[in-house]
Amino acid sequence: LIVTVFCDTVSQHGNAVWLGSLIDALAPFGLNQRLIRTSVYRLVKDDWLRAEQVGRRSYYSLSGTGMRHYQKAARRIYSDGAERWDGSWTLVMNASLVDRERDTLRRELQWLGYGNLTPGIMAHPNHDRRSLDETLQELRVADKVTVLSARTEDIVSREVLRKLAFKTWKLNRLAQRYEAFLSAFRPILRSVRGAAKPDPEQAFQIRTLLIHEYRRILLRDADLPDEMLPSRWPGRAALTLTANLYRVVEAAARRFIAHALETAEGPMPPCTSSYFDRFGGL
Repeated sequence: LIVTVFCDTVSQHGNAVWLGSLIDALAPFGLNQRLIRTSVYRLVKDDWLRAEQVGRRSYYSLSGTGMRHYQKAARRIYSDGAERWDGSWTLVMNASLVDRERDTLRRELQWLGYGNLTPGIMAHPNHDRRSLDETLQELRVADKVTVLSARTEDIVSREVLRKLAFKTWKLNRLAQRYEAFLSAFRPILRSVRGAAKPDPEQAFQIRTLLIHEYRRILLRDADLPDEMLPSRWPGRAALTLTANLYRVVEAAARRFIAHALETAEGPMPPCTSSYFDRFGGL
């Protein structure tokens, strides 16, 4: 949850926050001061966050590594929908890696949506090469793997592709998680739309929990093209719901952020212009 706050909020408002104000903002989530301090300390140890001491106050921001993780995830979380698929694939052959390197790469590529086609080969249909190249460079394995491009030529093979997708990306389990997400947040969207004006603190809580839960599911999703998915895939509805609810509460949430969260210079600065590009435009 703390990672979500840093990625969804702090990164867009100067990328620094006073720990004391963060503790106060997260208290309504049921997180006590000790738990937050312990979690932030671990995130620093794991190189997600970096700390700066100014007087007696501690300020935290996403580290270089944390920012790179956020940027890769943000391209998917705040997307305005999948592009039309041209049948192309990106294949990563990792047979030359030692076991530890292979396990680390497999985990990182799974977060990018890659699936294991066969032992030693991971694949994604028409995946963003920038995120792949960044990951290979970060793990220092760019010169140890082979990246290939392939193409699905025969339209008749779509049924085969659907069966492959269900097996490789475990779509049944993913669909269940999306359905649970929709059941949880649809009533919230109806309630907020029916309210005269969203409460800023509540809007911040809704926005944070919305992205937190959506991110947890989406980073297990492969963003497969429609040709490989069932006709009523719940992931599409989840994206629409997330974008709509985010738009309803984001302005009120920003008012809370400006009031409640602090930097070394005072209140958090206004959000970056790129923030308004989320979900195709806020």
